[in-house]
Amino acid sequence: MCGSDQPFLVTAFMSSEYTPPKDPLIIVHDDHEVVLVDKPSGLLSVPGKGEHLADCLLTRVQAIFPQALLVHRLDRDTSGVMIFALTPHAQRHLGLQFEKRQTKKTYVARVHGKLSEKTGTVDLPLIVDWPNRPRQMVDHENGKQAVTDWRVVRTSEDETRVRLMPKTGRSHQLRVHMLAIGHPILGDPFYADGPARAHPRLMLHSETLQFRHPDGGRSIRITTKAPF
Repeated sequence: MCGSDQPFLVTAFMSSEYTPPKDPLIIVHDDHEVVLVDKPSGLLSVPGKGEHLADCLLTRVQAIFPQALLVHRLDRDTSGVMIFALTPHAQRHLGLQFEKRQTKKTYVARVHGKLSEKTGTVDLPLIVDWPNRPRQMVDHENGKQAVTDWRVVRTSEDETRVRLMPKTGRSHQLRVHMLAIGHPILGDPFYADGPARAHPRLMLHSETLQFRHPDGGRSIRITTKAPF
């Protein structure tokens, strides 16, 4: 999944410094099969190893919907739409949609510098950079296929607002792909340097998720506004 924050990776770069936001849970949609929420930046999707990493979006959702089940993940520092299943059937149904790339996801980001083109595609295979995990890197020999379409929304003198449409769901995919074309996402603690890094948060937001409802298969599109 795009921006997956696996528990074993969480402990590799986090310690007692983890201070998750205390914002109230924002429920965007819920019914008998699914619940969608607007995840805040700085909150883990799933718990890490250790009590100090226990607070996460999953446990907060389960405090209201005890039956909630994980379907996908977002990086700790990414905000935006996440979907949870409320039945095992919904979890299987949605899980297959993500696995078969049948969901449609759109992200909005602020990146360093001015993109010269209006649209483009990054097609670069990715693999974990083991000595520096959880960082990922481009590897043309051993990496897994990763494809991201992008479209410029607007530009200024030193940054560009873009929409990102991942066609695959590799860990840190959007972050590494933007870095690879010379425009790291602002506020990225792993891939941005200097002024590009000096922002209060990672400027990446999961704006839209389109999926087929587990009950009947109708197409549903959920959007949340980026807070930046």
